Amino acid sequence: MTIIIREGGPDDLPSILRMLDSSVEWLVSQGRTRQWGTEPLSGTRTVGAVERAMAEGTTYIAEIDGEPAATLTLTDGPGAYLSHLPAPGEPERYIHWLASDRRFKGRGAGSALLEHAAEVTRRAGVGLLRVDCYAGDDRKLVAYYEANGFTPTHTYTHGPDAWPGQVLARRVD
Repeated sequence: MTIIIREGGPDDLPSILRMLDSSVEWLVSQGRTRQWGTEPLSGTRTVGAVERAMAEGTTYIAEIDGEPAATLTLTDGPGAYLSHLPAPGEPERYIHWLASDRRFKGRGAGSALLEHAAEVTRRAGVGLLRVDCYAGDDRKLVAYYEANGFTPTHTYTHGPDAWPGQVLARRVD
């Protein structure tokens, strides 16, 4: 098995949406519907949010044996939905839309992308890499980021249903 990471572009949007839909399907099968709901994200306003993130930053695709297996987009900040949190006080890179095609679960594509994001951030002379994620239920997603070198910093809630979120940071300098 070989993992290759490449830059993504607009032509990758269908693959990215399939990865997001695969993640939703898996979450639903686990009874974990609060994170991303129960409906495929490819049919919601999420498409516009993914497109905006891609336009603002750089998207990366991890391929396993030539197949798109995981994705993330790296930008210069978290976006307006976290504007109520304290700014980090230094330049940062921010991870958006980390998702994998669940057919490749456990093969390391997500971790490889996180390490790649850390290296890209370091090479840019930026010392801080951050991400936010769903922090409800059993906090498995928070634990995943912790296992990949991130430390929890700020908690928050979002929207009328008080969706629980966690910001995490990783020093890369």
